[in-house]
Amino acid sequence: MSSFKDVLNQYDWDKTMLSILSKTEEDVKQALHKNKRTLEDFKALISPAAKSFLEEMAQLSSRITKKRFGNTMQMYAPMYLSNECQNICTYCGFSLTNKIPRRTLTDEEILKEVAFLKAKGYDHVLLVTGEANRTVGVDYLNNAIQLIRSQFSNISIEVQPLDQEEYELLIQNGLYAVLVYQETYHREEYKKHHPKGKKSNFDYRLETPDRLGKAGVHKIGLGALFGLEDWRADSFFTALHLKYLQKTYWKTKYSISFPRLRPFSGGLEPKVEMTDPDLVQLICAYRLLDEDVELSISTREREVFRDHIVQLGITSMSAESKTNPGGYTIDKQSLEQFEISDERSTETIAEMLKNQYLEPVWKDWENDWVSMTGFK
Repeated sequence: MSSFKDVLNQYDWDKTMLSILSKTEEDVKQALHKNKRTLEDFKALISPAAKSFLEEMAQLSSRITKKRFGNTMQMYAPMYLSNECQNICTYCGFSLTNKIPRRTLTDEEILKEVAFLKAKGYDHVLLVTGEANRTVGVDYLNNAIQLIRSQFSNISIEVQPLDQEEYELLIQNGLYAVLVYQETYHREEYKKHHPKGKKSNFDYRLETPDRLGKAGVHKIGLGALFGLEDWRADSFFTALHLKYLQKTYWKTKYSISFPRLRPFSGGLEPKVEMTDPDLVQLICAYRLLDEDVELSISTREREVFRDHIVQLGITSMSAESKTNPGGYTIDKQSLEQFEISDERSTETIAEMLKNQYLEPVWKDWENDWVSMTGFK
């Protein structure tokens, strides 16, 4: 196989949905009693038949997570650099058709945001932009990474998909991880929600993790935006993607995120609702499928939900997030990419974790670039 596209082309969406919905309680029981689970087992664990086994799944997921990750929670903060975007996306506040003030942070503004996050204790940062190659292309991203690389032990990006050689340049200059969500693996639905811009190219986005693997990135983050299509099918194809990547680029680490469609000004209503119990079921299913993959939850989710899910499989979470450029210190009023649900402070989240006997981890390794150069 030359890329994941060749794998995906072997599957039919409707047949996959029927396969998931046909799983029985006996299939779920067999999956729960295995030490190593397959993608067919994963189908059973995300099926309607598994709903009555949610408590057993949660307990098993919790035990596996604590065995592999201990009583820790990796903390990170997103830092939005720009809301410029050349794409039309039906669900995003940054979409080209939305008449909003556009802003791209200068070096001085970036450092001001960095100072805020460092004062809060963060050592893992996720740089986020809209997809606008002319404004926030590789040169801008490379400059931003070089500007802040001495401040963080871990720099990740969630930006427009890039070519392999462009990723290689950013990795050389301090990039650790890249998050790239397919949004939905349903080709026809994908096109409906991305009618214009480079993001409308389904295959180019789909093959981005392949380019990242070939570039030698340390970690790749995957996920689907739940609400665009049926969450069960999209989750299966995300798991299929994960297993393909792990086999093909085995030196790379992987993470899964769980964004549910959240409102923005004039936003899209979910086509298929994903309930809280559905999301708990999915998180536990991923943990039972793969005990090593990192599972991350953002501030899209409500306080009560986040307080409970941290014990059931999640290993990474954000806090006090702002989803507009300069949102921490400069521009607190501009339109966000999506609405935040958990608006508690970093200190409050850290205290919540400690009350549950979980240790917030701000830094868990030394950046290779820093350790090699000695630069601080």
